[in-house]
Amino acid sequence: MDVSYILNHLGEEREEYYGAVAPPVFQTSNFCFKTVAEMREKLKKELETPFYSRGFNPTVSVLRKKVAALEMAEDALVFSSGSAAVAAAIMSVVKAGDHVVCVEKPYSWTNNLLTKYLSRYGVILTFEMQDIAGVATLAKSKNIFTIIDNSYCSPINQQPITMGIDMVIHSATKYLNGHSDVVAGVVCGTKERIMKMMAEEYMTIGGIISAQDAALILRGLRTLELRVNRSTESTKKIVAFLENHPKIKQINYPFLSTNSQLHLAKKQMKQGGALFSIVLNVEKTEQVEKFCDGLKRFLMATSWGGYESLIFPICALGASKSFENPLPWNLVRLYIGLEEADLLIEDLKQALGSI
Repeated sequence: MDVSYILNHLGEEREEYYGAVAPPVFQTSNFCFKTVAEMREKLKKELETPFYSRGFNPTVSVLRKKVAALEMAEDALVFSSGSAAVAAAIMSVVKAGDHVVCVEKPYSWTNNLLTKYLSRYGVILTFEMQDIAGVATLAKSKNIFTIIDNSYCSPINQQPITMGIDMVIHSATKYLNGHSDVVAGVVCGTKERIMKMMAEEYMTIGGIISAQDAALILRGLRTLELRVNRSTESTKKIVAFLENHPKIKQINYPFLSTNSQLHLAKKQMKQGGALFSIVLNVEKTEQVEKFCDGLKRFLMATSWGGYESLIFPICALGASKSFENPLPWNLVRLYIGLEEADLLIEDLKQALGSI
């Protein structure tokens, strides 16, 4: 299905909404019925038709259809955060005593879920690097269920379900929304799997998204392809500038020319995305701080995927009890937004020159 059609028209039954170009926001918790018989029938299909917005909301439904189509999935669920989506997806397939195989350094709260929460129920965790298609093939031969977080790539740059992965997760806070004003998560998979999760983890834990936030993400999706491509093109230029800079010790970016797994990145991804990290060639934390404090066109903040360029210095974590930090103290994460690449390069150049 054409991406532009999905982003602009799929799931938008405009004739039902007085011809409204943008889907209306169904800002309601409840839906009423004229007869007992009608209520009874709707209750039988509570997860597919309007009954109570914790289960089904028409605005959220449009968003579900779009993201599912982008990921080549049959259906999707939208949660109140990426962490909620990850937790629900994993809990929907893991049982006591199971063994989970995960990437070496997952998102911190995913790591907490696997090592601190599920371990209470005898779930064992193993870390490994993963070739998506290779893992999917091996897993299917052993009847193992596979889940991947595709937030970094977005469905514009990678579609894991086409490689054999069973379920795809997104922090919709990032690229899907793209405007740094909504926190949300998405799980994509088969209709059977999604409906089962909706009837159990989704309804039980209740980590739903509001209709207003769903509408904001729908707005953000309109420009998803444009934003991802613009940010990625800028990132290519910026990485090329940093690659030979004497103050840069290391760049972590899948499409880096010297990446030993570049062939794998090109096999799985259309392009590299706009998030990467650098390790500064410095001796003191104060130099990292001076570099970050000296940047004028980057905002210092967490998250990523919006219109604004960001930096996140690992040294800012300090002795935070919220994170078990395995990363180098001189590592700085950068996200490239929609600003002009040349202006961002000049800013990085002057900040690096100061250290």
